[in-house]
Amino acid sequence: MTLDTVYSINGVPIRLTEERWDHIVDKRPYMLRYYDAVLDAIQQPKYILRGERGTLVAVQPLARSNYLQVVYRELGTKDGFVITAMVTQKINKKRIVWREGN
Repeated sequence: MTLDTVYSINGVPIRLTEERWDHIVDKRPYMLRYYDAVLDAIQQPKYILRGERGTLVAVQPLARSNYLQVVYRELGTKDGFVITAMVTQKINKKRIVWREGN
């Protein structure tokens, strides 16, 4: 079941399903408080990184040099979905394919 749908910077609807959200918070319980931030990161990222195997990673800076990273996949122009999300202390700037203000 889809919990929410937001649009990526490419205009692709990205679904956050109940199954994926449960997966995220089961592996990383601290993510429970970041539900809205996960959706916001997809819609208004600071950076987009090239992920693994065709995925994209939306990045939103948080306080204290931490970054919210949301991994998602676009399936063409009409559908996409969130795979996972986490908070990290670093991002790989060599993988940046888009940055805010471009």
